[in-house]
Amino acid sequence: MPRQSVPAVRVGVVAAALVAALAGCSSPQAGQAIAVTGTDTECTPATSTVSAGTVELRFDNKGTKVNELYVLRPDGSIVTEKEDVAPGVGARVTVELPAGSYLLQCKPGMTGDGIKTPLTVTAAKGAAAVPAASADPRLASAVTAYRSYVAGEAASSLALAKQLAAAVQAGDVAKAKALYAPSRVGWERVEPVAESFGDLDPKIDAREADLAEGEKWSGWHVLEKGLWTTNSTKGLAPVAATLVEDLEDLVARVPKAQITPTSMANGANELLDEVAKGKITGEEEAFSHTDLVDMQANVEGARKVVDLLAPS
Repeated sequence: MPRQSVPAVRVGVVAAALVAALAGCSSPQAGQAIAVTGTDTECTPATSTVSAGTVELRFDNKGTKVNELYVLRPDGSIVTEKEDVAPGVGARVTVELPAGSYLLQCKPGMTGDGIKTPLTVTAAKGAAAVPAASADPRLASAVTAYRSYVAGEAASSLALAKQLAAAVQAGDVAKAKALYAPSRVGWERVEPVAESFGDLDPKIDAREADLAEGEKWSGWHVLEKGLWTTNSTKGLAPVAATLVEDLEDLVARVPKAQITPTSMANGANELLDEVAKGKITGEEEAFSHTDLVDMQANVEGARKVVDLLAPS
């Protein structure tokens, strides 16, 4: 029997509920919360040390600009994020943090390097290295099934990106344009855990408007701009080849990527929030205007998370 379609609004509500449920049951240190105050010049947590496990960040934007909150690994890759927090508004984000050193980053104005503050996560006494949520048999099974889903979708994007690269190499603009949006569908479906792949997310999917000064630009959107603004493939062959290499790297990383029930639920919730507030305006596909393809894939990917994690 075909699976019934689930409205995006309902998927978003369920994803948000899953985040809250997992935060309450997935860690031996359940209930940990950090208040983080952001201003135009500061990013100040109430404490700089917490125990490993599930942590809720309670972000309060007391500045005059729209702000963002990130948790970064030492290499700069993103563990989790909360975007588009208006002045005077609070927001919450839940994250599972193994022991280690991290950085909290606020981005007033949502541009530049932002303001970074060290965060130390210590090993919880008597706790296993793997968060309790991942040790729950049903949730562990959900992660395994989702990892398989991610592998399949990543492979699908890679296969179509190879066809896209071939069309670019051959100078076939019409075929390259026709392959552009379909090649992105697999990637857009797995965006709930895009942060699990570290530097590949910006290398593959950075938008021109998000680039910091002097930052190198690569990925799909470079191809998009070239194809739709110049109606030519001139100079795009190396970009397409690099995209294929990065997607091959993505496929190779899937088996060992850090994916947890909380990162799945939190990622789905954040992604749908981004769809509702940002992608709906057309900011993602500024040149091709194929935003609806991305948005549908985002909702489908978030629905997969809901299907796997929702109580039976």
